[in-house]
Amino acid sequence: MARVVVLGIGNVLNGDDGLGPYVARTLQAGWDLDGDAEVLDAGTPGMDLVSMLHGTEAAILVDAVRDRGAPGDVNRYDRQEILAVGPKTAMSPHEPGIREALLTLDFRGGGPTDVVLLGAIPESIDLGTGLSGTLRGAVPALVEGVLADLRRLGIGARRLATPRDPDIWWERRGPRD
Repeated sequence: MARVVVLGIGNVLNGDDGLGPYVARTLQAGWDLDGDAEVLDAGTPGMDLVSMLHGTEAAILVDAVRDRGAPGDVNRYDRQEILAVGPKTAMSPHEPGIREALLTLDFRGGGPTDVVLLGAIPESIDLGTGLSGTLRGAVPALVEGVLADLRRLGIGARRLATPRDPDIWWERRGPRD
């Protein structure tokens, strides 16, 4: 397991809830990370979140969150804020949530001590694929937020001159569309 893990969390079949996987794949396609860091599209991990975080020193999570503010607003939560109350993830398939996973790791040991959640308020989490224009507009700020936290953790990132295909498969249209 990498020392630092970036996890994009969300259900790509529920509109803006696919934000985390979209950001993770954007990072994977456009950036090479130095050091011991890994970017993963975690989907809706539930209890697997515990194993994804076990053995890491730091974690940066990206997800759609329910919080005060307008759709598209980007918020940053540190570990203490997550454990105190915890922002609500946009969809129930995330359950148990980030807070519960961190508490489980605190009890068992071996979890990250440095945890950040970068979240944006969704416009719609209705059944359907693709991000709303509002959340698509928040992606650059979330990518920059992840890169800033990686720098804070001593992980360098190089932008690729020729980005790879991010493989946002859930936004592809079939031959009949």
